[in-house]
Amino acid sequence: MTVDWICKHHSDLGKEQLYAILQLRAEVFVVEQQCAYQDVDGQDLEGDTCHLMAWDGNQLVAYLRLLDPELQGGDVVIGRVVIAPHARGAGLGHALMDQALEQIEERWPQTPIYLSAQTHLQGYYGRYGFVVTGEEFVEDGIPHIGMRRS
Repeated sequence: MTVDWICKHHSDLGKEQLYAILQLRAEVFVVEQQCAYQDVDGQDLEGDTCHLMAWDGNQLVAYLRLLDPELQGGDVVIGRVVIAPHARGAGLGHALMDQALEQIEERWPQTPIYLSAQTHLQGYYGRYGFVVTGEEFVEDGIPHIGMRRS
């Protein structure tokens, strides 16, 4: 698999890119994980929010969004982290995190980063310097934990 990484400010997204993002998020979060929730939450097009995408040809295989720290109380918030089902097991998750941290450092240098992790992924994000903040909570029936990297 040859992957092209693209990180775009929301105002630069093409409609095909936005459609692919929303389609992948619905495929995994709503259908596969069986969570009926409002994925299109009004934050995708706010402020300086950016979208990090990994494309294999014309297929979106990995994605996450970076929410504008000015709208998030000072932290860049990583969210909607997703790998396409057919692309799992190829190390894309690690590449996605590496790319995200590079983009954050480039766009918002030395800004703290926050994410809400599924609890079983605590060790995974810990490898990238994230530490638990607060208590575990349940979101859409799935245990989560807040994690922060300063």
